[in-house]
Amino acid sequence: MNALRRFIGRLPKAELHIHIEGALEPGLAFEIGRRNGIALPYSSEAELEAAYDFESLQDFLRVYYELAQVLTEERDFYDLTYAYLARAHSQNVLHAEMFFDPQAHTGRGVPFAAVIEGISRARMDAARALGIRSLAIMCFLRDSTVADAMRTLEEALAYKDRIIAVGLDSAEAGNPPGKFKEVFERARGEGFRTVAHAGEEGPPDYVLEALTELHVARIDHGVRSMEDEALVQRLAEMKIPLTVCPLSNVKLGVVSEMKSHPLREMIEKGLFVTINSDDPAFFGGYVNENYEAVQEAFGFTARQLYGLARNSFEASFLEPSAKRALIARLDECATSNRGVLEGG
Repeated sequence: MNALRRFIGRLPKAELHIHIEGALEPGLAFEIGRRNGIALPYSSEAELEAAYDFESLQDFLRVYYELAQVLTEERDFYDLTYAYLARAHSQNVLHAEMFFDPQAHTGRGVPFAAVIEGISRARMDAARALGIRSLAIMCFLRDSTVADAMRTLEEALAYKDRIIAVGLDSAEAGNPPGKFKEVFERARGEGFRTVAHAGEEGPPDYVLEALTELHVARIDHGVRSMEDEALVQRLAEMKIPLTVCPLSNVKLGVVSEMKSHPLREMIEKGLFVTINSDDPAFFGGYVNENYEAVQEAFGFTARQLYGLARNSFEASFLEPSAKRALIARLDECATSNRGVLEGG
């Protein structure tokens, strides 16, 4: 293991783009399925993993929703969330902001309460046992109806103290952000922060629409923003964080290989970039593996990796005092690894 890889392992960081359903590892999926009497359409973990050869976002979503079928009880959402937080903690993630998709569960009869109660208990237990902070972001499925999104928002109001923000995910093509303008207006009025997936498989116009129609605080993905120079300038001037997921972008064919990813150019043009894992159980890596992949592809120095980690705390929805405390821990790491930093 080289010095930079060791540095990545020691580097405190936040993760701001992680779908909790996308952290459902094959072993846990089969375990939960067995205890709930739900058979997956795969004979083994190896056969399931072989299905992770995706050609598109829609191809991935098919398998994603197949696995989600095993999640029916509060205990399932607890086990899933705690497993992710324990894995993140092992990679020096000090804070995570996790997406969850209630419509993927309520639409098949799972109570909203089972989803949020399981996630919330796991967050509290992981904070006590591991010291990892976390927040929950409820996403609307953009390939569902506006009416269903509004019903989901209304159901979430009883749990406002457990949900920091609302977001927009699932199949992007043909589902522009502006479709959900009314839902996001209501959410902001109820005190929720707002984010949205845009500029992954959808065009740069979707990124602009998320900013102007939904008034989001962060753009999830946003890599196709690079196709519109005026948009890039606007994002840089507004300091809008982009939660980039490099391994996901390669796995889903957004880019052909890591070396052709626009990440370096995004940074050079002054965009506020963070590194995240998206759906790590499906895409071959959690947050550290994403840092390692971009370091190897672009030759990022320790100082550049430190900058990406600092961005992750700055872009979080933590209160300012909590951000300062976590950035102080990041700076302590930098001080204790001065030799690596001075080497680049």
